[in-house]
Amino acid sequence: MRPIRAASVGALALMMTITGLAGSARGEPESNAVTDWNRIAVSTLTAIPGPAGGAPPASQVNMGMVQGAVYDAVNAIQPRRFAPYLLTRRFSATASEDAAVATAAYLVLTDIVSTVPEAIPFPNRASLQQGLDAAYASALGNIPDTASKKQGIRAGTAAADAMIDAREGDGRFGPSQWVPNHDPGHWWPQTAADGTLILDPTPWAGGVEPFLMTSSSQFRTAGPNALSSAAWAADFNEVKALGAANSAVRTSEQTHIAIFWQSTPVATWNSVARTILEDRGARVAESARLLAMENLSAADAAINCWNDKYYWDFWRPYNAIPRAAEDGNPATDADPTWTPLIAAPYPEHPSGHLCLDSSHLRVLSRFFGTDEIGFDVTSAQFPGEIRHYDRFSQALAEITEARIWAGLHYRTADEQSKVLGTNVADYMFANYFHAAH
Repeated sequence: MRPIRAASVGALALMMTITGLAGSARGEPESNAVTDWNRIAVSTLTAIPGPAGGAPPASQVNMGMVQGAVYDAVNAIQPRRFAPYLLTRRFSATASEDAAVATAAYLVLTDIVSTVPEAIPFPNRASLQQGLDAAYASALGNIPDTASKKQGIRAGTAAADAMIDAREGDGRFGPSQWVPNHDPGHWWPQTAADGTLILDPTPWAGGVEPFLMTSSSQFRTAGPNALSSAAWAADFNEVKALGAANSAVRTSEQTHIAIFWQSTPVATWNSVARTILEDRGARVAESARLLAMENLSAADAAINCWNDKYYWDFWRPYNAIPRAAEDGNPATDADPTWTPLIAAPYPEHPSGHLCLDSSHLRVLSRFFGTDEIGFDVTSAQFPGEIRHYDRFSQALAEITEARIWAGLHYRTADEQSKVLGTNVADYMFANYFHAAH
């Protein structure tokens, strides 16, 4: 089943959303059912083992499912303000939004946790489900047992069912897209201590049916530089110098920042979005719309990005630098002992992190109508450390450099990734979540 496209009539009504958020601003942060269940969703989905769907691109796909259903559940309660994503059915204006949100999120999360194939190790499946059960029971227990609650549960159930039905057979846990190739320019995985290849935990991500785009390769990047080019030599030599594990030119601060950004984008940017929404006292409807726009766009950015990775199959610096004698470029010199500060188990081009970062941040800047919003990012690598940014673009620029300092990516991959993520977000703004009238 394909998603229902929003009508193309009318403006995006972004100013309506911005005004609503600003007008409801409070002195203290104020959560709501949407931001509460977003926290639960992020903590649940990122706790899933990588091969079971907890790896960054897969967790972002799963997050798109949750937030898309939450949006539809809230939006289905009269009066309709925005076009639906999937659910066209309407529910009474007296339906409980809190019950609708909790039910939609809970049912989709339960479906995600319960449908991971049994052949994939998932030792914490039962404990995650128990946590979801407890959270849902608590959420419903705080809502009076009235007709309003029952109507909200029905709305949430309908939204969850629509999402679950739409994602049936969508390509999750499908075959790997990797075609092994030892030729120069092609990626080859590292080898573990026991001699096995270290492979992508979710190599199927690029074959998943998109949520918004017309195909999983709609925004194909321009691709890596030709190995014979000066541009390739420039990329190569930059990461060779700055990204080595024992780099003599990378500063201690650059090393620290590179490690700081070994983060999960779905956790980072949902946290930032929640904080902004709660600081502004956002209502349920505004919160549901932003988090759906953000996570559905990022899900498609992840899908397109992983499709690109295996389409280009470009070698990582840890492949290219020891084998530079094979690239035919006199401006690159091999170093058989070179190793990166940080490695990753899938092809290099484009950068997965920046595909997701750029999509999330593009949605945030367009939704709020400005790049200049201050926010904090808490480190997943350095407990208790927080970095502050004055604008969304400031963080994106820092991550671009961090992936080079880490020895993970060439600059070309970083720059093209930002274009990909931005294109997906802009496509979403042009085609979905428009004002209903």
